[in-house]
Amino acid sequence: MKAKENNTQKKTKKLSSKELSWVLYDVGNSAYTLLACALIPIWYKSLAVGDSAGQISSDRATAYYAVAIAVMTVVSALIGPVCGAIADHMRIKKAIFSTTVVVGVSACILNGFTPTWVLFLVIYVLTKIFYNASLVFYDSMLVDVTTKDRMDEVSSYGYAWGYLGSCVPFLVSLAAYICGPDMLGYISNRLSMIIGFAVTGIWWLVVTIPLFKSYKQVNYVSDAADKDIHKNFENDVFIRDNIKEKSKTNKNPGVLRLIADAFAQIFGTIKKIATKDKKVGLFLVAFFLYIDGVGTIIDNCINIGTDLKLDSVGQVVFLLFTQIVACIGSLVFGRLSQTYKTTTLLYVCIAGYFAVCLYALTLHDLIGFGIMAFGVGCFQGSLQALSRSYFSKIIPPENSGEYFGIYDIFAKGASFLGSLVIAAVKLAGGTINVAVATMAIFFAVGFVFLRLADRYDAPRHENN
Repeated sequence: MKAKENNTQKKTKKLSSKELSWVLYDVGNSAYTLLACALIPIWYKSLAVGDSAGQISSDRATAYYAVAIAVMTVVSALIGPVCGAIADHMRIKKAIFSTTVVVGVSACILNGFTPTWVLFLVIYVLTKIFYNASLVFYDSMLVDVTTKDRMDEVSSYGYAWGYLGSCVPFLVSLAAYICGPDMLGYISNRLSMIIGFAVTGIWWLVVTIPLFKSYKQVNYVSDAADKDIHKNFENDVFIRDNIKEKSKTNKNPGVLRLIADAFAQIFGTIKKIATKDKKVGLFLVAFFLYIDGVGTIIDNCINIGTDLKLDSVGQVVFLLFTQIVACIGSLVFGRLSQTYKTTTLLYVCIAGYFAVCLYALTLHDLIGFGIMAFGVGCFQGSLQALSRSYFSKIIPPENSGEYFGIYDIFAKGASFLGSLVIAAVKLAGGTINVAVATMAIFFAVGFVFLRLADRYDAPRHENN
């Protein structure tokens, strides 16, 4: 009876101040994510599409937007692991995190003042790069703000609060858009953009202040361990000679060593996955494919509606609805995971997304867009959450840091291939319906690779 009471207390324990500060950053950065999905594409096309000098067609604007997303994704995937390694070794995670947030927020606010679509797109990509970099540090802070037995619970709070809390500043941004020239005409398009970006940037910064104040890095690589790591690479001629050569002209060769160590560790882990951990390797291929489809649909959702000339406000309202559905869907699948295998639920989510992509072929009005948004919401958060938990079950726990470093690269690569496919289809003269429907291929092939991964013998520590 006493054990049962203790278990109840554990489940109902309130968030500590450090945990709450960490969760609030999810509320802040999610606001920018929602703005990027809903209003930024509309404002971008208001600058890019037209007959005036320097403006282009809607199809070309969509293609350039997709290319920009692909570029941003590649850059974010490359710098993420390196930034994380440097912060861990040099014990300056808080300082680097704060820098990425401040630069990201500043670029976000500046985006509202851009006069041309080219500059708008450049600053948008810059904002997203620093936004993604901040998430690398943010995710790694979890081990410092809570205990191991509460990590799942605290992480889930961040996930749920992020979906709901992001709606607050977005409603202000939406009101500014409604008052703009596309709707009521009370304010100019420029002022509408300024308000939307400024409110989002300020919200992002303000809710991060508690984390700025309370966070203290507890876990880091000690100086002794750092020396051991470097010693392990002394036999690598390329790394050793490269570091020595760079050190001649660099006053801080330690940074170069950390960068070399980060890349060496990544390549070493990839080699191990390719030669020994076939189950993990096949899952990562599956994950990359279907999560690429998820990311592409998220990043291009408004472009779908604008290309079909659907009511902009109606699209945004349905996207807000998607946030709520995604939150509920994640909780439902989380409960189902107590009864069904994780892989079974992953199959359901992938199949659901496959159906959503095919449904896009029939999409032609706002009601259809709403149905599609509902379908995306049902599986969006669930597929991401279940993928992360499944991966944690099939990797060796003693090497979880290395393996999740690779996982993060695949996650940050979401929407890269898909965005290029959409760009290619649009530039070739295809419709947005066909472009989205092609994403079904990613989910179908991802489904196959997941089935192949599931056939391999599970490690002894797996329990899904």
